[in-house]
Amino acid sequence: MVIISTTYRDFFHQFLLLYRPFEHHLNIELAKHDLYRAQWSILFYLFNNGSSTLVELSHYQSVEKPTVTRTINRLEELGYVEQLPSKDKREKRMRLTPLGTEVYENVRVTVDAYEESILKGISEEEQLRAIQLMGEIRHNILERGDK
Repeated sequence: MVIISTTYRDFFHQFLLLYRPFEHHLNIELAKHDLYRAQWSILFYLFNNGSSTLVELSHYQSVEKPTVTRTINRLEELGYVEQLPSKDKREKRMRLTPLGTEVYENVRVTVDAYEESILKGISEEEQLRAIQLMGEIRHNILERGDK
């Protein structure tokens, strides 16, 4: 009889058990700033990558463009993002406003404190290895595509 390792099952089971509570508690922290994770993710991306199109943002978040459009519309209403003038009307390029940058920096303090607290007892080396592993898994998922 051949024994097949099921470590991968445990791995993904633990991942699912981690993801939902993480997102739930992150949203609690973000609510202190009247934001949700999807909004924070866009602010994070624009702050770290500069102006971006809605297509780039949808690829980054792995969601459909209409989902990003709704989130962007709300962030525009709040005055956190603005559309850059463009000759191509089909391409909507967004950037943070000065208010959006200020909000990002304030929220970053809250998120940093939350993230530091949940990584307590995990060495920087272990964190770097986990980052590498998650990147490799994401790459494998994207390489697999719709096979």
